[in-house]
Amino acid sequence: MLEEIEFHRLSKLRLEVDEPEELESYGRLFAYDKSYDRVTTKTERPLQLVDRIKYNTTTSDDPVIQRLAQQNVAKVYTTDAILSVLMCAPRTVYPWDIVIVREGDALFFDKRDGGPFDTVTVNENAADPPQDPTPPNPNDPAAKAATPETASINTATSLSLEATYINQNFGFQSVIETPPPPAVDFANPNPFYGPEETEPLASCGYRYRLFDLGITEDEDIKICIRTEVDAYSPGQGNPKEGQGLVTIRALNEFDTRAQGAGGAPDWRSKLDSQRGAVVATEMKNNSCKLAKWTVQSVLAGAELMKIGYISRANPRDNTRHVILSTASMRPTDFAAQLNVVLANGWGIVRTVTDMCMKMPEGKYVLVKDPNKPVIRLYSVPMSTFTGEDEEGSEPAEEE
Repeated sequence: MLEEIEFHRLSKLRLEVDEPEELESYGRLFAYDKSYDRVTTKTERPLQLVDRIKYNTTTSDDPVIQRLAQQNVAKVYTTDAILSVLMCAPRTVYPWDIVIVREGDALFFDKRDGGPFDTVTVNENAADPPQDPTPPNPNDPAAKAATPETASINTATSLSLEATYINQNFGFQSVIETPPPPAVDFANPNPFYGPEETEPLASCGYRYRLFDLGITEDEDIKICIRTEVDAYSPGQGNPKEGQGLVTIRALNEFDTRAQGAGGAPDWRSKLDSQRGAVVATEMKNNSCKLAKWTVQSVLAGAELMKIGYISRANPRDNTRHVILSTASMRPTDFAAQLNVVLANGWGIVRTVTDMCMKMPEGKYVLVKDPNKPVIRLYSVPMSTFTGEDEEGSEPAEEE
């Protein structure tokens, strides 16, 4: 272990960062379907299973970032999904880890496959968040018998998978794939979609953007971020010039009586009449998730965030869902409501960057402690997380 920083110290950091420079853009965007803005609890719509391909390739495997790194356009390379966790670190409760590789004078912030960046948390910030049961003792016959019955759909892991599925499908469903309005192609095609792929691509635009983390004029610390937008809003200007871009996300209701529901009001009875109460509860129980989504939207330069309110058709069935409502907000306004200070996020990024730039070339892991409000930086062998290390030993397992 090399460094340890408590959250209360992270919360004091500040760095003002100017508007970014757009480097390149890739992908194809469909128009957002505005009929979803008019859905109410009385006119709910079923959530459909839509099969589309969407990539969330880690930084080092991104061919565009590899090429930009060869041209030395920046000191730090990462994606909006990874950076938003770091920028919102003081709100995080569940553990996470970022793999940091220092190559020459450059840093790459990566995620592990199947790690916490690929799923969405549920009620992470509730006073009593959803729990995962302790694994039963394999030698106890009573535990063996009880396992299938108690495998609940409301554990933290089950809810997280459910929320991830809902988020993806709501994004796929709420765009118009057949013109009018037409699809918008960015300057380059999707960089991850190979010629042998046959499945249709989801609506997704990647904008590679360069932010300057320098404090003085002569400091050269630029960060290149792959940001994502999910759709465009027709009639709001030219999406190719960054106008009318939209990110689409979804909040989900599971069972108001279950452990971990965080005292949430029943959406079907409250969403239309007392939306404020629903939003306030979500902002309390999911402050980290909402903050991350807002930061991602700001980093991507999206003008609008669409947040769907999606509930189970029956509280005891986690496979069928209905869309009850969609909220629309400007990311910067929502950041202010959530008390998300971007300058604090940038301060954290700059601090971690400086910390890693002091280290020799090699591989490091920044880990959020599973039980304490602390992040720690570990040094690990270069073969870690590549599939070459058979033991799979990782610092996060030390507790």
